[in-house]
Amino acid sequence: MTSTARSVDAAPAGKLPAPAAEAAPPKGSDPSNGFLAKAALVTAVLTVAGAVLGLGRDQALAHFFGAGSETDAFLVAWTVPEVATTLLIEDGLAFALVPAFSMALARRRSVREDPVRALVAATLPRLSLAFAGVGLVLMAKAPHLVALLAPGLPDPRLAVDCTRLTATCALSFGLAGYCSAVLRAHRRFVAPAAIYVAYNVGIIGTVLVLDGRGGVRSAALGVAVGGVLMVAVQAPSLWWQLRRRPALTPGGTASGTATGDAAAARLMSGALIATVLLFALCRQSQVLIERFLASSLPAGAISHLNYAQKVAQVPMILSLMLCTVTLPVVAQALAEGDVKRARSRVERDLGLASCVVLLGTAVVIACAPQIIQLLFQRGAFTPADTTATAAVMRVYALGLIGHTLVGALVRSYFSGHRVTWYPLGAMAVGVAATAAIGSRAVDLWGVRGIALANATGISLTAIVLLCGMGPSNVPIRVRRVLAELVKPAAAMACATGFGAAVSLRVASPPVGVAAGSLTVAGVFALVLWVLRAKSFKPVARSIRSVIRSVVRSVTRKRSHVR
Repeated sequence: MTSTARSVDAAPAGKLPAPAAEAAPPKGSDPSNGFLAKAALVTAVLTVAGAVLGLGRDQALAHFFGAGSETDAFLVAWTVPEVATTLLIEDGLAFALVPAFSMALARRRSVREDPVRALVAATLPRLSLAFAGVGLVLMAKAPHLVALLAPGLPDPRLAVDCTRLTATCALSFGLAGYCSAVLRAHRRFVAPAAIYVAYNVGIIGTVLVLDGRGGVRSAALGVAVGGVLMVAVQAPSLWWQLRRRPALTPGGTASGTATGDAAAARLMSGALIATVLLFALCRQSQVLIERFLASSLPAGAISHLNYAQKVAQVPMILSLMLCTVTLPVVAQALAEGDVKRARSRVERDLGLASCVVLLGTAVVIACAPQIIQLLFQRGAFTPADTTATAAVMRVYALGLIGHTLVGALVRSYFSGHRVTWYPLGAMAVGVAATAAIGSRAVDLWGVRGIALANATGISLTAIVLLCGMGPSNVPIRVRRVLAELVKPAAAMACATGFGAAVSLRVASPPVGVAAGSLTVAGVFALVLWVLRAKSFKPVARSIRSVIRSVVRSVTRKRSHVR
């Protein structure tokens, strides 16, 4: 990974370079495809590791604290790092910082002064002060925040204590998100992809070291420790990138510095930051609505919803990792006026992400009881909790395709280096639908009604975002994209039925999950092949490539033995 992206400083003025390993791509190919494949592979490995550790974190919470009022109190406090993740790491600032640093990198060899360092000096101190100030305000206003988020909690004092501990993530997550955005713009993906490994190690380690002493406050302290580790795991790579001295190309002068800084300043304008942060906050408000509605239900409702979401979101996280890797590529293409390349990249990302998330959705729905029993049913987590959580997870999974489309499409809106309020309006429509449907459905179906409202609201947002794609962002061919989405959706429906039928016949949870997952994967691939889905072709090529590599390796070993 590191060696393939080492040619950034050797780029011609005004253009981001292709990775070194792709200096001479085949005619007609996208020169960034090989590098993106490698970056996506490394990101996938670390993403899976982070997701597995996330499940381990949830298992530790379930084992030590179960799914009762104490865990509900912690999960109310956990709203703070969840919102901070969306605002400062995954969405939010990344949509403003990645394009700004991409432009600074493109100009790095055409000016005498380093525009990357200039941009860091102009933004990092101010943002750090803002992050610290928000953290202090959250600590001071923790009682009011808990009362606003979950007015139905019987004893809010524990939630207030946990909130004051998790409020430290306003600073640590802000710095972690800043580091991630800068490194991704440099085409460095290893350290940013490792942050959730570090985060979950911090939480799990703190809970295990304290062995439940201090109750659920130990988990809140783990959030604070994990936030510090997220910064620490990226700091060395960021420092190495910033201390490098770019070589000046012949004819490069200092006169371009002011122009470049002005362009970067426009990308980091208050209006642009406001649009991305408000969108991210509006999106995260779905969780706030869910916790607010669930706080009036019997103890454990918030916990059941949380465990269901954390497991069901794993396919969505995996599906969006490619979009995270390709965000700088789309931003670069739009900056250079290459709309066709940007459109092709976005359409491919949408197809592949949809395939991954719908395959995961089929597994989640088909094997929900066995998955929850296998992961959580031990210690204080009872069989009744398993039944309730599995039911919620099946409903929540219906909205995974909507979450994935929103995450992929919004990157296209903000990659265009323009201030746009359309994504915020689309998300506001979805949030309003979530609140309206949830307030009625919670009385009819309890926590399952809240999950249904989430799925409906985010799906509505995805539809609105699709309808708004046009010349002002990335003009994807919506009808063609929708026609392709129908194929994996049909494959998901077929695979879910077969997978559920197989998994229900097996008494052992591990065997049931394995048998159901294999059945789902086989039926899903078969249906996509029969329907000739375009999104299945790159997956099939990758599988064939892996098989050929294994066969060649085995053949060489046999020849050597002879």
